[in-house]
Amino acid sequence: MIELQATITVRELAERAHAAAVALRSATPEQKTRAIQAMARGLLTHADRILEANARDIAAAKAAGMGSAKTDRLTLTEARLRDMAAGLKDVAALPDPIGQKFAAAEMPSGIHVERVRVPLGVILFIYEARPNTTADAAAICLKASNAIILRGGREAKESNSAIVSVLAEGLTSEGLPADAIQTVPFYDHESVNELLGMNGLIDLVIPRGGEALIRAVAQHSTIPVLKHFKGTCYVYVDADADLDMAEEIVFNSKVQRPAVCNASEHLLVHQAVADEFLPRMAERLNMVELRGDDASRQILPSIRAATEADWSEEYLDLIMGVKVVADVDEAIRHINTYSSNHTDTIVTGDEAAARHFLHDVDSATVLWNASTRMADGGQVGLGAEIGISTDKLHARGPMGVEELTSYKWVVIGTGQIRK
Repeated sequence: MIELQATITVRELAERAHAAAVALRSATPEQKTRAIQAMARGLLTHADRILEANARDIAAAKAAGMGSAKTDRLTLTEARLRDMAAGLKDVAALPDPIGQKFAAAEMPSGIHVERVRVPLGVILFIYEARPNTTADAAAICLKASNAIILRGGREAKESNSAIVSVLAEGLTSEGLPADAIQTVPFYDHESVNELLGMNGLIDLVIPRGGEALIRAVAQHSTIPVLKHFKGTCYVYVDADADLDMAEEIVFNSKVQRPAVCNASEHLLVHQAVADEFLPRMAERLNMVELRGDDASRQILPSIRAATEADWSEEYLDLIMGVKVVADVDEAIRHINTYSSNHTDTIVTGDEAAARHFLHDVDSATVLWNASTRMADGGQVGLGAEIGISTDKLHARGPMGVEELTSYKWVVIGTGQIRK
């Protein structure tokens, strides 16, 4: 197994990543595909080692009083390792984006112009206690010929170290540099800030975690940052919704994994179906603390009153805001005012209302009759994702392989000069 060198300095780590990124420009699509396949096999071959490391992280987290939802994000199981390996195989099977030509044209002057996809270079990925993300991010970056520096949370340090050592073996098995996938072996803020200042060696920073983390990264970085500050996601149940479908969508959006960014934090219900739908939904969500507006509390008098601050809150827990609205227009206005422009969904059988919602809600992902949890790279055909961006420049929504590339202009002439 390839082990971390704990004595490496911050600058040496970035320099190695930069050198690896240069080397990856010459990697063939076949090399990268085989390396990612080897990485997937390694996760299963070394499952015992990874799970033992994860068990040490879990024990430390519980001793430190970590809550159940965050502990779930940290936890690896055999099933989750199989899912991680399957995700890597999906990434391996994707078309290689590097060198793809698009927007080719002949200009009146006779020059031939095209744009060609190229790697970004070195990605600094800063994230919290979600070790399953480690493998996804590494594979996506490799497919796009980028090197990655992984700075996971202290809570997952044992898990991430074990995973990265396995992934590095997959790289070297195909003659690719192990330094293309590195994890940061230090957790002090000064070291992170030093990395955020290395804009000659690192090309893009992607923070993934709570709002405080992302704002701190954006504030200190001299490198471009792709971000989403939080996932304040809404489900709107319209007057023409199939209420059985709506119940399943709301439950899945909130409860399936409540501590992730595409979990729903708030429920809007059309006044025409609120009397029928809210009591049955409250019964189904008996493990969730509901916080409601005045109209919803007239129907569910035992729930807690929501405050103005609740409507823009990302709980990352079994808490949900509930509001009764007059129509789809009020739902759209409320979402555009309070959501974080991450992911919002409408449940309805009325196509006109759905199209209105999909067009006018200004979020990175909008859905019709589907759980907010479907806003995920693996679910939308990207194989896996390195994050979900709410920025409007370069990448928006789930970020897969193509979102980790840029392009360059290639111009071919026959002696043309500018007059």
